[in-house]
Order: sequence, then C-alpha cells, then structure tokens
Amino acid sequence: MKKIIAVLIAVLAMSTVLPAAGLANVTPINEKLGVPIVVYGGNLTEAERESVASSLKVADEAEVEVIEVTGQDLVTYIKDGNPRANMYSSAKISHKDAGDGLVIQIVTPDNITEVTAEMYANAMLTAGIEDATVEVAAPKPVTGHSALVGIYKAYEVAGVELDTERTDVANDELTVATELADSGVDDAKVSELLTEIKQQIAELNPATREEVEQIVSDQLERLQIELSEEDRQLLIDLMDRIRQLDIDFSKWSTQLEDLSKTIEGKVADLIDNEGFWESVKRFFRNIADSVRSWFN
Repeated sequence: MKKIIAVLIAVLAMSTVLPAAGLANVTPINEKLGVPIVVYGGNLTEAERESVASSLKVADEAEVEVIEVTGQDLVTYIKDGNPRANMYSSAKISHKDAGDGLVIQIVTPDNITEVTAEMYANAMLTAGIEDATVEVAAPKPVTGHSALVGIYKAYEVAGVELDTERTDVANDELTVATELADSGVDDAKVSELLTEIKQQIAELNPATREEVEQIVSDQLERLQIELSEEDRQLLIDLMDRIRQLDIDFSKWSTQLEDLSKTIEGKVADLIDNEGFWESVKRFFRNIADSVRSWFN
C-alpha cells in the first residue's frame, strides 16, 4: 500500500510540473492588450490559408481573432482602391504597450517581393499605427500591399479609429517606396530616404510645397541618390501630402529613431568603403541626437 501511495504522489507531482500536452509552446492570452489578430487575404484557397497560418505560427497562440481582408476593404481605406483586387498577403498583429514601438517581421521573405519591413513600418507610422508586433506572410509571390490594408482593418476591429486620409497617404507612401525601389534604388536606401525626409519635416515644419521640395533635394544630395524627374516629383507630392496631415510629429521621435538604426544596419551591408560607412554612422548618430534634442 505504501508503494502504491508513493507512486500516486509521484504521478501527481509530475502533473503539477509538466505542461499539458500540446500547450508547452502556446503563448498565453494577454488579458491587458487582447489576443493577436490574424488577417487573411480574402483570395486565399483553403490550402494557402493553412500554409499562411503555419508561417504565422497561429497554432502557437492560445487564442486569436481571425478576420479577412477583401477588395472592398481596399476601397474603404484607400481612395482609389480597386474592389475587385485579389488579396493574398496576410498578417498577424500583436498589440504592445505604449512606447514599445513597431516590430515588423516578414516571415515569408521570398513571397513578399516588393514591400520591405521598413517600408511597412514607415507607412504604418504615417497611418497612425504604433506599438505592435506585425508578422507578414504570403503563400506565393505577391507584392505585399494587401497586408497593409489588412493591418488597418485589424485596428478598426480592435476599436481603433484610423484617419482615412492618413491611411490613404500611407498607402501612397508604400506605392512611392516600391516604385523608387523598382527604379533601381536599393530598398534600404529608399527607406533611409523616406525616414530622413519625414524627420526633417518634423523638425523644420515646412509651411509650403517649395520648402518640402528643398528638404527632398537636400536629402537626395546628402544620401547621394539620383532620381528621374518623374520619381522626384512623386516623392515631393508624397511629402507635401504628409506635411498637410494632422500629425503630431513629436510622437514619431522614438519610432523614427529606432527605424533609422534598423536601416543603418541594412545600409552597412551595401557599402564596402569603410570611410564612407563611418560618415554614414556619424550621420545617423547626429539624427538620433537631433531627435532627442527636439523633445528635451
């Protein structure tokens, strides 16, 4: 009898220590910020949806909220959106505490062919989205634009009202970014350019389009980026729209500084000349110091 009791006690002790089968790696529900929201592209087949769920590790979450993004959502958040557009790129959004910033992870990089993590981050900041971990996936090669619309919809579902003018400008920003990349400018340099121009707009508060044009010209020269006149005008048009948005640019300080550091690392991989890279690092350190000084 004593042996039986000892065995039972041992089994009970193990049951209090070992996690339940299948729950060992499950992320617990965040009762403060809510469960992650998974947004699937509306044109995914069942097999593609399962593939995306696997890429986003949906099964690792104790609970998620699932929504779908369609061409009609494109019309809702983007003025010239096509309601018949096919939507494939998907995302998982996990909210974070205020001040934690944005973390963007493209978990299927071979299938998101145009939009980079930094481009998503820049566009999301323009749209007014902060403090989240966002994972993006697609089951086959796509540009990645529908994921951004899905992110907008996820925030609306969570009760966050987004300014449609800002989301439209953010989409415009994503389009300009991908067009500049398509023209031959490296992805990291595109993100670096957009981030720096927005920082200058925040600092200088330009009142006219001409002042925006000067900022754009200065940064193109500083970063040694050559654009066609058409692409240059697209960039000026975008930044003039951003200038006119009802944005408290001071709130961008930390996010833009963090984004600058991320881009700095990526630009480093492109540059072999050590002396030039040292000047770039000094440039970004100066940006960080300037941003901090604005709000001290």
